[in-house]
Amino acid sequence: MTSLDLDEIPVTLIDGRQTTFGEWSGKVRLVVNVASRCGLTPQYARLEALQHQYGGRGFTVLGFPSNQFLQEFGSERKIAGYCAATWGVTFPMMRKVRVNGRNRHPLYAELASVSDNEGRSGRVRWNFEKFLVLPDGAVHRFSPNTVPDDPRIVALIEDSLPEGAE
Repeated sequence: MTSLDLDEIPVTLIDGRQTTFGEWSGKVRLVVNVASRCGLTPQYARLEALQHQYGGRGFTVLGFPSNQFLQEFGSERKIAGYCAATWGVTFPMMRKVRVNGRNRHPLYAELASVSDNEGRSGRVRWNFEKFLVLPDGAVHRFSPNTVPDDPRIVALIEDSLPEGAE
């Protein structure tokens, strides 16, 4: 686990509204680089289930579409339409970003420094890599193949939600 101060980093929602990562400050945030045409795309259903289960209690999924692995649609409009129609996505989605390389998004430049439970840090390996950012700034990293409702992720979410939140 690593602790990072990420709240001042600018982000742009898929509809073009600009804000900062701090818009969701104080919440448990699950940051996921998503793609619409990947073998892991069915994880959208589990991400949305987490959003539905915990969204009213201080949790949110934040989807960051990326085409760095050549599996995302070309336009934000098509991405948004696909996610809503196919998976019923209600959690905030951002504009497409680069998650690796010199021009990667500043949020991913910071998140890449975090090691997963196998001690791996650095570049994002594939679509649906997960970063759970807790309200105190602690960050936990999970591999793309770790499902969103993995017991380790759920335990961290539940342990980090405000007491008595329903």
